[in-house]
Amino acid sequence: MRMGLAALFALVMGTSGALAETPLADVLLKEKQGLKSMRGALLEQMLLRDEGPAGARYSQGWLDKQPAAKGGQQWQCLTEALYFEARGETVMGQFAVAEVIMNRAESSRFPGSVCGVVKQGAGRGVNRCQFSYACDGRPETMSEAEAVKRAGKIARIIVDGGPRPLTKGATYYHAKWVSPRWSRKFARTATIGVHHFYKPALEISQN
Repeated sequence: MRMGLAALFALVMGTSGALAETPLADVLLKEKQGLKSMRGALLEQMLLRDEGPAGARYSQGWLDKQPAAKGGQQWQCLTEALYFEARGETVMGQFAVAEVIMNRAESSRFPGSVCGVVKQGAGRGVNRCQFSYACDGRPETMSEAEAVKRAGKIARIIVDGGPRPLTKGATYYHAKWVSPRWSRKFARTATIGVHHFYKPALEISQN
């Protein structure tokens, strides 16, 4: 990561000599402008290059090396959602579900927070919400310790602004063994693990 950040800093600021002669306010302004001008994929590649081959950060071995996670309400909501919705999935599959939840939280079509997204519709009655675990009438008891740890680490990464390249902006998903009517109207963006991922076709055409 040190070399990746060094390359990023050099790209944004130019030579070290110029940096030494530049007031701090100007340095920060130029850095901010430079980061904004970079294509997102390039920036992501530079920041993640030390994680090894493509997909390495989605392996169980990589996740196990990450520090234990903790956080506030939004982190807790995402951890619970991953545990109940995707704990049987691979690490990549859990990241993909986390992407959908965060994509929804940033979309004007859905509530503007992680907790709002995962609890959407919970007050309508049993089995009438967006994420079934939130309104299935059973208590949300997370009894599998290792699954909780994994979900917590993934949630921490995503809540902290980690990259979301897997689902290409998807805001919907369903298991492979079902075929909801809404899926016929949306564009599929990815298939990961046991889930298909989608976004409205209009959003696809605008990208």
